[in-house]
Amino acid sequence: MFHAVARTSEVSDPGKILVEVEEQLVALFHVDGQFYALDDVCTHDGGPLADGELDGCQIICPRHGARFDIKTGAALTMPATFPTQSHEVKIEDGQVYVKLNKT
Repeated sequence: MFHAVARTSEVSDPGKILVEVEEQLVALFHVDGQFYALDDVCTHDGGPLADGELDGCQIICPRHGARFDIKTGAALTMPATFPTQSHEVKIEDGQVYVKLNKT
């Protein structure tokens, strides 16, 4: 099920915000006109990814510098070795919707 989380105008490009979906924190990213969503959790030590610096299509964990691909959730650099969960995003009438992918 998709959940409305923000208006497209609320997230600058490039930019990010923290949203809640089904009582779960999700980092919502807007880069090059596209929206992406990841669990707001660094798989290295549970750091808040939405607090990190956005570098192109990578988010840098503010705690130890691990990088994740915002499109897929893949861990790109140490100290993270496992991906974070990515979620499905759709845009309708200026509204951003997120559907949690549960593993």
